[in-house]
Amino acid sequence: MLAHVGLVVSDIEKSKHFYREALKPIGYEILREHGMTPTRPAASAGFGEAPRADLWIYQGNPGNVTTHIAFQVGKRALVDAFYQAAMAAGGRDNGRPGLRPQYSQHYYGAFVLDPDGYNIEAVCRETE
Repeated sequence: MLAHVGLVVSDIEKSKHFYREALKPIGYEILREHGMTPTRPAASAGFGEAPRADLWIYQGNPGNVTTHIAFQVGKRALVDAFYQAAMAAGGRDNGRPGLRPQYSQHYYGAFVLDPDGYNIEAVCRETE
């Protein structure tokens, strides 16, 4: 479980599309969006399962920052669905769905790189 994670992205519209599609299979959606205002120096969008957004993206310059985010899911089929949706949304492969016994006996995960190169993962630790 995550409380929240924030990422700076180079193109908020492109990243909103990517995350909307990639996270749809695991129940995430855009819950909040904010444009620039005098008190908000960057546009942002919050994703999650209602009522709480726990992934936020902010328009900016991501620079050379390296970030990894893993989303916990309850079924291996959701890992597969995440991977397919993320790839279809323009993600780049960083580890196809499969068991990762080097992490733990039942660790089943998939890794993709988002439009800015952030390493995004869906993981299931349940047996099928």
